[in-house]
Amino acid sequence: MIAHSPKSHTTTAYFFSFLFTVVFSVLLCDSVPSVSEVNDSLTYLWPLPYEFTSGNETLSVDPALSLVVAGNGGDSTILQAAFDRYRRIIFKHSNGLSLFGRLRGRRVVYDISKLSIVVDSDNEDLQLGVDESYTLFVAKNDGQSIVGEATIEANTVYGALRGLETFSQLCTFDYGTKSVQVYQAPWYIQDKPRFAYRGLLLDTSRHYLPIDVIKQIINSMSYAKLNVLHWHVIDEQSFPLEVPTYPNLWKGAYTKWERYTVEDAIEIVNFAKARGIHVMAEVDVPGHAESWGIGYPDVWPSSTCREPLDVSKNFTFDVISGLLSDMRKIFPFELFHLGGDEVNTGCWTSTPHVKQWLQDHNLTAKEAYQFFVLRAQDIAISQNWTPVNWEETFNTFAENLNPRTVVHNWLGPGVCPKVVAKGFRCIFSNQGVWYLDHLDVPWEGFYTAEPLEGIDDASERKLVLGGEVCMWGETADTSDVQQTIWPRAAAAAERLWSKREALSTGNITLTVLPRLQYFRCLLNRRGVQAAPVTNKYARRPPTGPGSCYEQ
Repeated sequence: MIAHSPKSHTTTAYFFSFLFTVVFSVLLCDSVPSVSEVNDSLTYLWPLPYEFTSGNETLSVDPALSLVVAGNGGDSTILQAAFDRYRRIIFKHSNGLSLFGRLRGRRVVYDISKLSIVVDSDNEDLQLGVDESYTLFVAKNDGQSIVGEATIEANTVYGALRGLETFSQLCTFDYGTKSVQVYQAPWYIQDKPRFAYRGLLLDTSRHYLPIDVIKQIINSMSYAKLNVLHWHVIDEQSFPLEVPTYPNLWKGAYTKWERYTVEDAIEIVNFAKARGIHVMAEVDVPGHAESWGIGYPDVWPSSTCREPLDVSKNFTFDVISGLLSDMRKIFPFELFHLGGDEVNTGCWTSTPHVKQWLQDHNLTAKEAYQFFVLRAQDIAISQNWTPVNWEETFNTFAENLNPRTVVHNWLGPGVCPKVVAKGFRCIFSNQGVWYLDHLDVPWEGFYTAEPLEGIDDASERKLVLGGEVCMWGETADTSDVQQTIWPRAAAAAERLWSKREALSTGNITLTVLPRLQYFRCLLNRRGVQAAPVTNKYARRPPTGPGSCYEQ
């Protein structure tokens, strides 16, 4: 959409009741602010787990930490690869006893030498609502407990991935001892997401993003437990994706180098799946599609009036059908976004042959808009997809939308209550609070936004799949996309993961800001170019020297 619209725009006995006063009261050396700056009543885990307790012990973690697996899904290659990734993160600074210690022949006994992961199911199908719950137990092995040292239990490998992320956040490098420590042990964590859909839209049409950059963003999403990459791959400005059935479509790319092959797209999907992240592609029709006509001019109403796509020609729908058929081989996720926003039908009424078609079929331009959206939905459904459409389709002809439609809010507040009242499912992305390209929206705006606001009926609340922050690409490319996404996206990520009761009380400047600053520094340490938390325009660099916590 234009200037800031959608287009600019298992159970365990070790878990106790939820406590709000879990602490990180020890000095974490250079890893966190000085003791005077640490609020020892806060929990420096992001997003906040569903239920947890902790203690007052400090445990050492063996740099030779081993993985012990059990359960039907324990031998998952996804799990093994994730453990290897997190080992590299946890032990980035620690390869064992320090050089001087080794020279003196010291031998260290560690409190945690293995991580046990139990995965009940061997089903690795990644679909909406997959079980991401897990339990995590971290304690010193006293030789008596049947649970040893560190244990993650999950029903699916994707729950185990979320548990690994939490475990990695508990592990802190102590620069004084040059070792990895877990503070405030023992930890008992029982965790699950509040919403099944926790998304980030990434626009690669306004500016091309290289594959490695997309992968970096996917990695960073997993750190905040976001689980849907909404890939807005095509728009009116460029068509970078290869479509074998209609190979001239990607002539609409900016250049012949700024393109994604089928193999590139499959690589992104597989990379995301290994991190428990869905990829939902979007093909926005009938508007936002001018770039299609660079390769196939017949989809334009005329050479001088180029969008929306020509509703009067069967060829237009042949192209859509071929495109979706090819994309179905790439994107296994059950949701597919068909756009449908900001359709200016002026080209239809001002182009003679389209105008004649409207008259022949006794259709107004508004009715033709409905006809186009519904026909595109039918094509997607025939490919066994559930269609997602921007809210204009609901606002214009809700009574005729396919009942399977997921309505994607963006224009403002109060939309999801209307959507679910009519029995449709909804995704929340109110542009006033969850558009990342709106640089004047501070972290507080992202954090306090509530997808269920105005929805009191329990059955209707279940129809809100979750929400999504949107990184429209007009003013973001490789040079600034990460610092525009983070850390504000993390504020929404906690809203979507953690239970509402834990987030909606207290002064968030005191209870949340220090935790978000800590998470921003964690992202920086992991190589993510997250911007300072408290600056007036999201992506601004620091104004002077200082800690990553206070900018």
